[in-house]
Amino acid sequence: MDKLRIGTLTAGETAGKLLPRLAELGFESFSLTYWESADRADFPATAADVRRALEGKDAVISCLTTFGNPLSEDADRRARAILGFERAIDHAHLFGTDLVTGFTGRVEGRSIPDSIQRYAEVFGSLSERAKDRGVRLAFENCEMEGTWASGDWNIAHYPAAWELMFSALPMDNLGLEWEPCHQMVKLIDPIPQLRQWVGRIFHVHGKDATLDWDVLRAYGTGGPKPYAWHRTPGFGDSDWTRIISILRAGGYRGTIDIEGWHDPVYRGELEMTGQVAGLQYLKRCRGGDFVPNPEA
Repeated sequence: MDKLRIGTLTAGETAGKLLPRLAELGFESFSLTYWESADRADFPATAADVRRALEGKDAVISCLTTFGNPLSEDADRRARAILGFERAIDHAHLFGTDLVTGFTGRVEGRSIPDSIQRYAEVFGSLSERAKDRGVRLAFENCEMEGTWASGDWNIAHYPAAWELMFSALPMDNLGLEWEPCHQMVKLIDPIPQLRQWVGRIFHVHGKDATLDWDVLRAYGTGGPKPYAWHRTPGFGDSDWTRIISILRAGGYRGTIDIEGWHDPVYRGELEMTGQVAGLQYLKRCRGGDFVPNPEA
């Protein structure tokens, strides 16, 4: 039974030490993340550590994630990020996953359309490499403080950008790593978006947002007061029962992995308190524990 696993993100470098305890807390899947370091990661050693850490536990590695800028104008930065993707693609099978995720990258200081040609060049090659190894690639929808006109990290944060990306590269193994939070803070309703794009969503980050509509009505989005906060699921504004229902109805076969370390309340010594509360909340939203149908 595909129970739609609920897990968390954890740094790949320390996964072997953290996963046993996290699995004991009830997390069922793990996204191993590398911040501009996948080009130097010792994937075989980490995979061996992970296998030992999860032996006998009902938990899996959902994906390898590399956060870099493979479209950068800086040749060294670009080369390191591309190598990170290549090495994650080549080693994904060691972790029992067929999914590699991360940022698309961006030509620094340029508009999203101005980055599409380089995106097509870089990910045309990477998607073929991934296809040859049975691997899918998914792009996170985080804006990294970028806009349509300019930015430094990622182009995959607007639906209009996704149209350009998948038109430039209509590959079946290219998709999205989606979460409602990054859309909500731009005042985009994530629910109709999810219905439209569910077929392209390969991985979901469990991260929510809270919007202060009193501030928005009084000051707008460019005023002196903050109006949005990233939240752990269960503490934000989203209806995750609805989100999970749409995912399941759309044939989603991935996991939901909580992206922690953002909540303004459940942070510091309360970080894991909030994450475990989010884990339990998402398990309820998916329908609780599996109950087999009675046989006639």
